[in-house]
Amino acid sequence: MSITKEKKIEIINAFKHGENDNGGSVESQVAVLTERINNLTEHMKLNHKDQHSRRGLLMMVNRRKKLLAYIKKRNQSEYEELIKKLGLRK
Repeated sequence: MSITKEKKIEIINAFKHGENDNGGSVESQVAVLTERINNLTEHMKLNHKDQHSRRGLLMMVNRRKKLLAYIKKRNQSEYEELIKKLGLRK
């Protein structure tokens, strides 16, 4: 259901801005959230009555939505590049 430490580090390295970025940039946060959302979505397909996981999934989706809105407000081209890389629609 959750992602491994190695997978998280791999995602952060793919989306980090500089050498000192350890996963705190908005883009890497969105990428990690997207991976967690995808994993939890697969869990929800098998366990549709799991209301606690559903709440966690909705909270993650809303957090990602807010972070994406921030990126879009800050830099439109960066936003479009990020959603294309992550395979998100919009």
